[in-house]
Amino acid sequence: MKQALLLATLAAGSALAAPTVTRLTPPSELFASGRPEPVIARFLPGQRFDLQATIKPDAGQKIAAARFFVDGKPASAAVALRDCASGCTKGLAADTAIATVRAVSAAAAGLHEVSVEATQSDGQKVTARGNFEVVPFTAAMGPKVKNIIILLGDGMGAAQRTAARIVHGYAQGKALQPLAMDSFTATALVKTSSLNSIVTDSSPGMTAYVSGNKNNNNEEGVFPDDTTDPFDNPRVEYLSEYLHRTQGKQLGVVTTADVFDATPAGNAVHTSNRGAGTGIVDQFFDDRGLTGLTVLMGGGRKWFLPAGTPGSGRTDSNDYAFSATEAHTAEIVKRWGAAAGSLDKGRDLIAAFQGAGFSYAATKADLDKADAAKPLLGLFAFSNMNVALDKINGRRGTEKNGLSGCSVVDDFGLPDQPMLDEMAAKAIGVLKHSPKGFVLMIEGASIDKQAHNMDTERWMLDTLEFDRAVRVAQDFEAEQGDTIVIVTADHECSGAALIGGSTVTDKALAELAAKKGVANLRNSVVGVYEKAGFPHYRLAADGYPETTDIDFRLLVGYGANADRYEDWRTKKTPQRDGQQPFASDAPLKWYPANAQERDDAVGDYLVTGQVPGETAVHTATDVPLSAYGPGALAFTGVVDNTDVFFKLAQAAVKGVVAPADTSGAKKPPKPKR
Repeated sequence: MKQALLLATLAAGSALAAPTVTRLTPPSELFASGRPEPVIARFLPGQRFDLQATIKPDAGQKIAAARFFVDGKPASAAVALRDCASGCTKGLAADTAIATVRAVSAAAAGLHEVSVEATQSDGQKVTARGNFEVVPFTAAMGPKVKNIIILLGDGMGAAQRTAARIVHGYAQGKALQPLAMDSFTATALVKTSSLNSIVTDSSPGMTAYVSGNKNNNNEEGVFPDDTTDPFDNPRVEYLSEYLHRTQGKQLGVVTTADVFDATPAGNAVHTSNRGAGTGIVDQFFDDRGLTGLTVLMGGGRKWFLPAGTPGSGRTDSNDYAFSATEAHTAEIVKRWGAAAGSLDKGRDLIAAFQGAGFSYAATKADLDKADAAKPLLGLFAFSNMNVALDKINGRRGTEKNGLSGCSVVDDFGLPDQPMLDEMAAKAIGVLKHSPKGFVLMIEGASIDKQAHNMDTERWMLDTLEFDRAVRVAQDFEAEQGDTIVIVTADHECSGAALIGGSTVTDKALAELAAKKGVANLRNSVVGVYEKAGFPHYRLAADGYPETTDIDFRLLVGYGANADRYEDWRTKKTPQRDGQQPFASDAPLKWYPANAQERDDAVGDYLVTGQVPGETAVHTATDVPLSAYGPGALAFTGVVDNTDVFFKLAQAAVKGVVAPADTSGAKKPPKPKR
């Protein structure tokens, strides 16, 4: 009798079970833990974003309907409801439902509650709630800025900036010539964590600055979801999209990386897979009407060449196509105004850009003669561009350091590549014709890539190259007076530490390396404290060191490194870049595949790493941000990376809120040569 009563009670409990909401977007601590603080998602008044919920029904049931509410009022847009019979992440049952509302916004400032109510086929309902904030514009203390320039040194922490300054020279403790970024008006420290980790990768590291929201690692311009399609995630509107839609500003993206890479894509592309190269570059072009894309420059030609063309990387497997018959993707086209896309690996994307009125530059010579009155596409390498050290050696023609007996840039087959400052100057020359102003992102990409490789001299010179682009932007603002310029990083890479200086000449260092071992290469070389002295790099007429193999050189260690061998001297070649389409062909196949292969023939001084794998990694360390121009003094203190977005938007939409900056009216001093 008791057993029958127990079974009846359990059966009744099962009948009363309700569906559950396992994810509610925008992300909120209110939904995750029941606490209203901290507020995770924040938006500008009128900034667009998607609502989404994942709902698990009872066994044998289905979710029949779902509604979203903001502050108790139904969302005005249609709800797209789909199940997980296909296309959902592992572990979700086929009857799990995903409900989505695209491109909503809120105008009223303050905290808002978002909720979802789902009804399953037997009539039972479930409700979940979260929150988000609309950050108000405030009364301005000065005029609106017309242009925004974001210079992002990928992976550039305080150590990378300092190392570049040391190359400029010191005298009795004083820097002989500050970096351009050193002369900016205000500096802040930026917290860089992503939505799902204290250590960010470049995707959310960039998108936080230009969307005001945290993204998951490897995702850009979207919130996480439970589908496998990398292009259907809930979107959040970028600064470029918001200012193009509301003010008509144009967008420029300049990088020394492949243009599909995380940082450039994190200004215009919405995807949960930063590696989806074909779809990413197609979205750059297809959605230029949303972003105002006017300049796109860097590497990455392989994604623009039709499949079957030598060097092409295009494939349908990482492209995008939104189905007109499936509401959850059809609404992206309808509500956001995005292109539907297509699986078109045979597309000639260079021709598509040219057909849309863009000039095309494949070399520096092309760049120099490109018409500044036309939009511009520049693709100077098949994937990542060569780094500054190798480009400079190629231009000087004095060091045949490639493995074919020619220079590194000759080995890569594209020797006529521009420097970043040359690209920056051309981009500004094009964008300054935009009557409503522009947003320009300029990335020094290989500060990060070479720090991953623990290739000290290559990231040092890339930091110098980046700073010369900073100077170009600073000069433009000093002349125009209507542009806010910020210099920052998405994260720090490698835990770089400037530990001291060599106590020996370069000749003696080479001799000690031949003798090998810790006693010769550590105990006999590394000078700390007063033994470090002041390294003396001699700058050539082009502004870069005559050589990085100097006597009593700067010594750099790493705190987030993999195992490596160290001899402190400049690496003859960069490592093999597996993203290059011809990496498996001679001479690129002869380049070292990793740091140990690169270094194990010299020195025999093993530095054991703190991380597994073959490369150094990003760290959670705060990064510096420096600002110049109207409103620069708003960028002080310790801020979250998402705060920067709201400060930039405030300056562009309502006007600057910081006191007048008199230094911004002065032309900065030119570096001494």
